[in-house]
Amino acid sequence: MLNFVLRRLGQMAFTIIVASFLIFAVSEWTPGSVARKTLGPYATEQQVQILTEELGLDRPVVVRYLEWAGNILQGDLGYSTLYKQPVAPIFRDRLANTAMLAAIAFAIIVPVSILFGVLAGMREGSLLDRGVSVAAIICTSLPEFALGAFLSSIFVIWLGVLPGTSTLDPGSGWSIASQLVLPVMVMVLYDAGYVIRMVRASMIEVMLAPYIRTAILKGLSFRDVIRKHALRNALIAPFTVILLQINYLITGVVVVEAVFAYPGFGRMMLEAALNKDVALIEAGALVAVAIAVTTQVAGDIGYMLLNPRIRIA
Repeated sequence: MLNFVLRRLGQMAFTIIVASFLIFAVSEWTPGSVARKTLGPYATEQQVQILTEELGLDRPVVVRYLEWAGNILQGDLGYSTLYKQPVAPIFRDRLANTAMLAAIAFAIIVPVSILFGVLAGMREGSLLDRGVSVAAIICTSLPEFALGAFLSSIFVIWLGVLPGTSTLDPGSGWSIASQLVLPVMVMVLYDAGYVIRMVRASMIEVMLAPYIRTAILKGLSFRDVIRKHALRNALIAPFTVILLQINYLITGVVVVEAVFAYPGFGRMMLEAALNKDVALIEAGALVAVAIAVTTQVAGDIGYMLLNPRIRIA
């Protein structure tokens, strides 16, 4: 097992290194130079040339990449032309806001998905199974912006019990907790539907297994069959899927944060892309890749721990 973990960690490090170079190269070689993106479309060619030399952008790309990577390792993420300050403090604040939102949503998604997925999968074709399946499909088929608009029309416009934006400003007249309700609700409804369907499919497969039939014929109660035999095995396959939701909840909630004006990581990346803030885009893309690779490795290790056959192999 130790060899497997070390091998996966080595692959993760290699993936991050290759991805970091590709991120840097794509940012540097997109149409228009970095200096032109920084100064804007109305700068003269002389001004662009002067800034290019000042930033050292006339040097070979490999040399600049090594310098950029070295600065990243030292905690220097560059300077944001959009916010007119170093990237690191902006990044830290926005990532912390998104992590708080993701943690709340994840804490709700996991138990809710497991509960409804198991209940639906225990008796395939029952009224409960059909109801849960239809609700899950509806939630996953609706885009996030549509869910946000629908929930806002109910709780903001009609009932007036929640704020329409989530700026995390305590002076807005709404508490921080109330500002988190709608973004969390959208994320939970959108993501839980997908995880519920995965848990349900895995539970149905387990309930049809021969050892479940044997346990029932031995006279065990249905509750004991579910709790002692079916539940653990049914959660092995969805475990990786559940862990991969961390990647979505942190780096994939651009729409949710944009709809509710939430000052998080996704909205920061959207603003950086629209304003061509190269340093912010490079740092954000690198962190997104690191989170994706880390959750994937954690999922593989967890899957191996849960499934003895993988360990034996």
